[in-house]
Amino acid sequence: MDETVKQLEAADIAKVLKMLPHRYPFLMIDRVIDIKGDESGIGIKNVTINEPQFMGHFPENPVFPGVLMIEGMAQTAGVMCIAHTTSSTPKNVFFMTIDKAKFRKPVLPGDTIEYHMVRTARRRTMWWYHGEAKVRGQVVAEADVGAMISDA
Repeated sequence: MDETVKQLEAADIAKVLKMLPHRYPFLMIDRVIDIKGDESGIGIKNVTINEPQFMGHFPENPVFPGVLMIEGMAQTAGVMCIAHTTSSTPKNVFFMTIDKAKFRKPVLPGDTIEYHMVRTARRRTMWWYHGEAKVRGQVVAEADVGAMISDA
């Protein structure tokens, strides 16, 4: 049987909301562009001062938390994995691993983060990606993340 996988090249916020269970204030991507199957893609996050994390991180010097950048990487990878599956039923993506995380520069309100994700391995329902968070072309964070798709 020949299964044809519909290639999704981009996911706007409406598609992201259909694929991921995350909602405000924990949705860390606004869209995903340049999707190449489950191999690579770029998540986009527009950082704004009215986000709740800036009330405490830090009130006099707002800096986007590094752990939320890692979550943005994972959500970008999750959209790519779900879009790549042939099933019509919604799937859940569970974070499995974070390795080699590095934070290089602060991200501030007004910045646009691009999460450049590249698949490094895949085994059945598990995926591993290397991610680089970039602002204006400069790497601000990077990490290797792993995730698993489940029906549960």
